[in-house]
Amino acid sequence: MDIRIEKVTPNELKPKPEKGIPLGFGKYFTDYMFIMDYEEGKGWFNPRIKKFEDLPLSPAAKVLHYGQEIFEGLKGYKRVDGKLGLFRAECNFERLNRSAHRLCMPPVPVEDQQQVLFELLRLERDWFPDGDGESLYIRPTMIGTEPALGVKESSSYMFYIILSPSGAYFTKGFVPVSVYVCDKYVRAIVGGVGEAKTGGNYAASLLAGREARGKGCEQVLWLDGKELKYIQEVGAMNICFVFNGDTVVTSDLNGAILDGVTRSSVITLSRDFGYRVDVRPISIDEVIDGIKSKRLTECFGCGTAAVISPVGRLLYKDIMYEINTEAGPVSKQIYKELTDIQWGRIPDRFDWTTIVE
Repeated sequence: MDIRIEKVTPNELKPKPEKGIPLGFGKYFTDYMFIMDYEEGKGWFNPRIKKFEDLPLSPAAKVLHYGQEIFEGLKGYKRVDGKLGLFRAECNFERLNRSAHRLCMPPVPVEDQQQVLFELLRLERDWFPDGDGESLYIRPTMIGTEPALGVKESSSYMFYIILSPSGAYFTKGFVPVSVYVCDKYVRAIVGGVGEAKTGGNYAASLLAGREARGKGCEQVLWLDGKELKYIQEVGAMNICFVFNGDTVVTSDLNGAILDGVTRSSVITLSRDFGYRVDVRPISIDEVIDGIKSKRLTECFGCGTAAVISPVGRLLYKDIMYEINTEAGPVSKQIYKELTDIQWGRIPDRFDWTTIVE
């Protein structure tokens, strides 16, 4: 792919965030973005890296009316050896295309996604933060841009990538959070778009998230849309349960659950550490019974932003069930191993890391 680079003038360059100031998440954006266009019958064209700026978009664009939008989320790391690394990026490239298929959008070849991302990251290497737990968040996005009303897939699209230096997820330390088990709303159903990474899934979560915060909880645990019985996801992450200290259980992918890259990594690491892993439907009743009997010893969410997020309490039907008051040994072990691989502190025996040359 022949990528045109439109250089930003020196006086247009943004000041980098000062060292020591909390970066938060998604608050700062780099100088450049990648963007290219698609037209039916023509394919992808005009790949370019240009100044980060607002998008030219018709008020009638399909994305604004019918939600034809997908995105991905991955991180770039400034490793301890000074090199720039990505973690299992090819999984994100492949998942973007699976999401595109579900929403009738054109795929972007995996090799093209890697090429344009590497080109953008090389240009923006000075934006990689190097504080403890900091990373460069990468957001590839595709939207339907055809300026026409009527429920039909768009005939034109825009694919772009933006970058955001982000801070450590755990500003209060690696401590368990409280989670509200929602039995009032559902996020996704089998046969819907729950397995796609599309904005509508997140829009469906907002009201329950607000109600969870009003109940003193940081996240929402979603149940299936048919019986409100089986565990799906927690917040924007997959979720795992540890029984008897040696068995990791997570929900199977049934079409309503996102195929998380971190989830896949957790399963691989858990087996490598010698834990039993059960990938199967798990009901909220089994979880509550496990808490009551003390068989359930840990619970944690897993996703790109947090990597591992320990869960200490579940609020279900107005009763708060306490699992533990501090992160358990399985959560700590997996979190340390994953982050050590991501930042290059230990050898990557799974070949998960890609170095940006």
